Amino acid sequence: MTTFSFPDLVHNVAVACGGGGSFLGFPTWYKYACGHDFRFLADGSGPSDIPLVFLAIIEIMLRIAALAAIAYVVFGGVKYVVSQGEPDKISEAKGTIINALAGLLIATFAVAVVAFIGNRLG
Repeated sequence: MTTFSFPDLVHNVAVACGGGGSFLGFPTWYKYACGHDFRFLADGSGPSDIPLVFLAIIEIMLRIAALAAIAYVVFGGVKYVVSQGEPDKISEAKGTIINALAGLLIATFAVAVVAFIGNRLG
């Protein structure tokens, strides 16, 4: 019976990273560690690539946040359309749209920062 340790599994995934791609446009969780020897300090022979994996996971979560912000913009637009001219509902819908656009801007900027840091570290 063969046993596999987590570092061996991750190493095998990283070796295969050239063939994979993305899932629904999201990067892989080992994106920034591709091209490295993908160490987790299992043998104590060098720096860990764990921060690179965490950066890729953070980038995935920020992209999901951006998609949620887009959904809230659409939701705010629907609320605006069905407000039937009532000032309270219109202002609530405008607030939803403005807050969602601010969230989208922040998420987009954060993805760019994480990608920059990940490429510099990787």
